[in-house]
Amino acid sequence: MTTTAPAPLAPTDTVTGPRRSLGGGSPLLRFIIVRFLLIFPTIFILVTMVFLLMRTIGDPITAALGGRLNADQLAVRIEAAGYNRPLVVQYFEYIGQVFTGNFGTAISDGRPVLELLLTYGGATLELAFYALLVAFIVGIPLGMLAAYLRDRWPDAVLRIFAILCYATPVFFAGLLLKLVFSVWLKVLPVAGRGSTRTELQMGKLENRTGIYLVDAIQLGSPVAIADVLQHAVLPGLALGLLTAGVFLRLVRTNVIGTLSMDYVDSARSRGVSEYRLVRRHAYKPALIPIITVIGLQIAVLLGGAVLTETTFEWKGLGFKLAEYLSARDFVAVQGIVALLAVIVALSNFIVDILAALIDPRVRY
Repeated sequence: MTTTAPAPLAPTDTVTGPRRSLGGGSPLLRFIIVRFLLIFPTIFILVTMVFLLMRTIGDPITAALGGRLNADQLAVRIEAAGYNRPLVVQYFEYIGQVFTGNFGTAISDGRPVLELLLTYGGATLELAFYALLVAFIVGIPLGMLAAYLRDRWPDAVLRIFAILCYATPVFFAGLLLKLVFSVWLKVLPVAGRGSTRTELQMGKLENRTGIYLVDAIQLGSPVAIADVLQHAVLPGLALGLLTAGVFLRLVRTNVIGTLSMDYVDSARSRGVSEYRLVRRHAYKPALIPIITVIGLQIAVLLGGAVLTETTFEWKGLGFKLAEYLSARDFVAVQGIVALLAVIVALSNFIVDILAALIDPRVRY
């Protein structure tokens, strides 16, 4: 009887250790490094676009002071500011200033733009927080309800509501809310961030943040906290409903998609109720796209903040931006817009990291 010797193992058949991902290292770490490095070209492109668009109106001195100074005085101001030099020279000087944290100085009042951020940025940040809170409270539950009642009349009503939310101009929504709740019902303040008494009390704080809710909490006064929150309701609603409509449609679509998965069909065949399927199985997967969309919505919120702050006299960066536009102070406008572009780029970086931590698929 003959025996056959076992065939030698081919090189590809040898047992190896765990496969290392291409390039080595953690995929999450590589993702974070790549996204961080992308911040710089993003900011560079945004700042360049802002600079070129602002220069299409001519030199900022003539735009801001052209009707108040004679030709000789304008020429002296233009030469002192360096706006008579070639555009390329002005551009590279401005880029160098931006990357050192200098966003310019307003012509109309002589205030550094970075100082404006420290003074009024807290108000815009607070408004964006209230708007996101409204978007989450309104958009996510109603999106789940629309998915639960899909293809019925409540679903149709909610979809129409979502379209109205993100199609209605922010200033019109703000005026409508003021008309109903401030003029007709007289239950909420018509404008401002707080009453005069509350602002005077917060003005005495040593470590004032510019975020009225935080400052009111520092005061330890329930009356001041209630006053600040009452003033925030209408601006937060006007700006938050814009994003709530997007969240509603997004949650509805993703929940319906999750409910069509095989594991959900298996649970449904075992007698699990539709409400339980939505609440336990489809809720968390539907939130992952929300995290990703937040980065894009931050830019929308900052854009809508200009109209919202102007409508409600909410003195933040958007309010000051509208004032500088009226004064044709394009140095201040250029600085504030460039600063907002930097904030959007950094916010998107943070949101991308959160999305990668929640959903491993984003890292690859």
